[in-house]
Amino acid sequence: MNPLYHRAEYLLNAPNLKTTPTDIEYEVAFAGRSNAGKSSAINTITNQKSLARTSKTPGRTQQLVYFKLDDHRCLVDLPGYGYAKVPPSIQKKWQAELERYLEKRKALNGLVLLVDIRRSLGEHDMQMIDYAAHLNLDVFIALTKSDKLNRNTAKNTLFAVQKLLKDSAANIQVELFSSLKKEGIEQLHTWLDSHLNTAEITGKKKP
Repeated sequence: MNPLYHRAEYLLNAPNLKTTPTDIEYEVAFAGRSNAGKSSAINTITNQKSLARTSKTPGRTQQLVYFKLDDHRCLVDLPGYGYAKVPPSIQKKWQAELERYLEKRKALNGLVLLVDIRRSLGEHDMQMIDYAAHLNLDVFIALTKSDKLNRNTAKNTLFAVQKLLKDSAANIQVELFSSLKKEGIEQLHTWLDSHLNTAEITGKKKP
């Protein structure tokens, strides 16, 4: 693992685009349903147990949560969507701020979409993919909790999602992902390296 991720630390919570950090050059955002495992994924790829707070109450993240990798790179945990217990007025506010962030944030260079493999792609996920395509944002889809299914079922689900998205206008990579079994970590690290331009640090050429 690139040691850059292990050095990740909490930076700030930004309630809107205006309060996002100004000195960041590259960032990748993590999106998904409130119970898709975003916090667990962030903790896993940074090899830290409690960097991102996990909760038994989905919908807890109500702001843009920034995790700093170095002076110029960040991971961003976006508010989860699709959780019924969050009041409609709050959901509407999140949606407006999220769209503003995705459209206007110049440092944003990719989107990691977390999808519970047992639920597959929902309406909000498809909307996020279509919006990313509209904004020319590359998307890494992590089918989380793959350890909950047997191997054949997990693989068949992966192939089904890849087939579903083969004609999408977005540049998409789909992988099985398990925080428990550490599956898909290497693939996501490689994707993050290219979208955070870590080659600038190592001296290697960007792929």
